[in-house]
Formats: sequence, C-alpha cells, structure tokens
Amino acid sequence: MSAPPVDLEMQRRFNSAEKTRIHESALARPALVPSPESLRAHFASEIGRAAEELQNPHLEPRVTDEERAKAVPASVLLAIVLRDDGPKLIVTQRDRAISFPGHWVFPGGRADDSDADPIATALREAEEEIGLDPARVEVLGRLGDYVSHSGFRVSPTVALVEPPIELRAQPGEVADIDEIPLSRFFDPRSYFLFRFKERPNRAHFAMETDQTNVLLTGVTCSIAIGFYGELAKTHTGE
Repeated sequence: MSAPPVDLEMQRRFNSAEKTRIHESALARPALVPSPESLRAHFASEIGRAAEELQNPHLEPRVTDEERAKAVPASVLLAIVLRDDGPKLIVTQRDRAISFPGHWVFPGGRADDSDADPIATALREAEEEIGLDPARVEVLGRLGDYVSHSGFRVSPTVALVEPPIELRAQPGEVADIDEIPLSRFFDPRSYFLFRFKERPNRAHFAMETDQTNVLLTGVTCSIAIGFYGELAKTHTGE
C-alpha cells in the first residue's frame, strides 16, 4: 500500500539515542514462545481474568489522579493472525492526515456511546480501520487498562484471527498494514530503553521489528510490554 513517510524524526532520534536492551534493565524477563493454546489458557485463568491496570514502563512522571479521572475511554485490538508460518500480530501505520502521522499502532480508537463494552469498541474500530471481519475473530480476553499522558484510558483486547482474511486500510486513517511475528513481542532482545541527549533524565521504551522502518513506541510499546509481562505470569514455555 502507499504509505506516508515513516516518522523519520523519531527514527532518527532513536538511532542516535543512548540505548539499553530490555534484558539488561529492570524489566528483564525470559523469552516466551506463546501458542494459541497457551494464550487461551492464560485468559481462562484467574490471573488472566484479573486485568489489572497496566503500568507505564517509561521513566517519566506518573499519570496523576486528575489525569486518570479525565481520561477518555478507548480500545485497541491485539489481533493475532494464525498464519501457517507462525502467529503474527497486526499493526497499522497512522495516516499523515491525523495526529502522530507515520506511527505504528494497534488498530483501535475512542469508544462510542453505542459500544456495549471495550471489546465491542476494539472490534468495531478494527473493522472500520482495516476491514477485519468480526466473524473471523476469537476474543480471548482483555488486558488491564493503560492510562496515557495523552489523555486516554486504553483497553487492550487480545484475540485470535483465523485466515483467510482480506484487510484494507481506511483512507485518511490508516496508511499501511503489517503483521509482526508474535515471537518478536515476547523476545527481550526486541525492546530498548532509550534516552534522548537533550532530555537525559527521562527514558522511553521502543520495540524494533524485523520489518524495515516498523518501530513501536509510546503507548503501543507500553501495551506490548504489558502483554509480555501479563503472559509471563502463567506461561511455562513450549
């Protein structure tokens, strides 16, 4: 698909930043090899159903109670496609016409009054943004909410998607669609803690993928790290 320029400024700044791999940091954890069966088992477990609020891994000021109270409800869908060469997670690139152009994110958006719950929001947004048929989606459960400094309370829904599927990018919203091997999300070597030279007292996380110019940062990376941490509570390795 025709995409706008990637967020080259963020990529450039990341490339020049001081970086530390996550397995060398306080968030170090073993690599996991999640399967559809282990994912189903996790969300069927008491731990998986608890859905505790995801913590912000970035070294920055905590979200205040006032920010939390005013946060706008939103949802994203962590859609895991069961490909023959292994499960893959769908990400989208934001169009140049909207905020944070060029950033790679999970499909999702703000809740509508007509949405029954956060899962309904995630499914509706994924259908609108990338044409994902809800009939192909097996919802496993929800992660805890993530409250961002940008003013949103994001509810991530995790689901399996059974091919065949035909995805299409919504004009004006989505510039491109890609699928990242699920194993990358559960490999500590994918994640970096980085500091910008001009702000050495603040640090952020980013996730690198095998795909050219696909860099996950901000809320998207935070949710990925939260997913990793939550699954580690019940996953025994396969």
